[in-house]
Amino acid sequence: MLNSTLPTALAEARERYIAARPRSAAIHAAAREVMPGGNTRSVLFYTPFPTAMARGEGCSLWDVDGHRYLDLCGEYTAGLFGHSEQRILSAVAAAMSNGVNLAAVGENEGRLAALLCGRFPSIQQVRFTNSGTEANLMALSAARAFTGRTETLVFRGGYHGGVLTFVAEHNPVNVPIPLRFATYNDAAGAAAAIREAGPALAAVLAEPMLGSGGCIPASRGFLAAIRAATAETGAVLIFDEVMTSRHSYGGLQSRHGVIPDMTTLGKYVAGGMSFGAFGGRAEIMGVFDGHRPGSLGHAGTFNNNVLSMAAGRVAMGEIFTATAAEALFARGEALRAGLNRAATGTALQFTGTGSMACAHFRRGPITTAYTASPAEEALRELFFLDMLSAGLYLARRGMTALSLPVGDADCARYVAAVEEFVAARAPLLG
Repeated sequence: MLNSTLPTALAEARERYIAARPRSAAIHAAAREVMPGGNTRSVLFYTPFPTAMARGEGCSLWDVDGHRYLDLCGEYTAGLFGHSEQRILSAVAAAMSNGVNLAAVGENEGRLAALLCGRFPSIQQVRFTNSGTEANLMALSAARAFTGRTETLVFRGGYHGGVLTFVAEHNPVNVPIPLRFATYNDAAGAAAAIREAGPALAAVLAEPMLGSGGCIPASRGFLAAIRAATAETGAVLIFDEVMTSRHSYGGLQSRHGVIPDMTTLGKYVAGGMSFGAFGGRAEIMGVFDGHRPGSLGHAGTFNNNVLSMAAGRVAMGEIFTATAAEALFARGEALRAGLNRAATGTALQFTGTGSMACAHFRRGPITTAYTASPAEEALRELFFLDMLSAGLYLARRGMTALSLPVGDADCARYVAAVEEFVAARAPLLG
């Protein structure tokens, strides 16, 4: 029976998954011979083996075994424009036709920088990197150089890149910088921690909504509290908007009206190409001004690569306008409301803001990161496998990030799939 016990239901779902994907299984088996775990990007790893994709178009994906999916993962927010936005593809093709690696500055980087400075209230000047991880590392370097201080305060459950991951306080992958920890959405506690650190604290690094930590929005009161405390102590407040900047024309900082000293951005800004950016007040960014003696270096062969610069100009200058951003936000808000209606009366709920959402298998308000129980983890895997069977591709952890091609009918399809999941798995969701 589908609902006999959670272990039985999960075992049956895994068996169906394996039987339907022999080519993905073979690809994974071969990759394990030459790559630890069979892959090179941990977020894409899951057991029994990951589904291998063959191609994408619009908001659709096809795997190597011939299954088609509605892509609701959205490359973990980086795939904002879908898989085949012709204006971006044309810009990249035109840039390639003039040479890939020119070892020189170009006109497009200044144009893209001007677009971003005109868009995000905290960014007076900006520099580019290859990823959001690099952007956060460089923003922290700028803050340390500007303040002459060493310590950084971060929040448990935060994610700021592959070497700035704070699910736990001790992670050997993280860069060895002096850290202090506080609890997300605890306004009083965070403000007290900032004031306690005082002149030792160079920066506070925060997501206006926890992204990989479960799409948990910050309250405006929490953001305002850390803004006030950093202003009082002289620490640089950095908002990591790699994911959340999609939530309005000027990011979540504009929507909340809480403006940090610095902001970091990620790959969707360049149409999904390799890209990151960090920017902020001109006096802080001035530490990189090569016209000044003793300025900081900021290396990176592909910081201003011609493909990302060309794609970014089109993505941010022509496609993701204020109107497009507001429409996407509204569509996501309506979707999350529909999902929560579908889950009424169960332990399933969806948190998020705008076009980002995440499934949780617990009752009550979720305001900060938490460690899921084994039962919650099992339900999360079951949900993922059932959604795949329904032709919906999400992040393994239950996160979705809508791309612009996703329409109302696609959202309705997701809601219907959740309704079916709740009906089929009701005894497991009490």
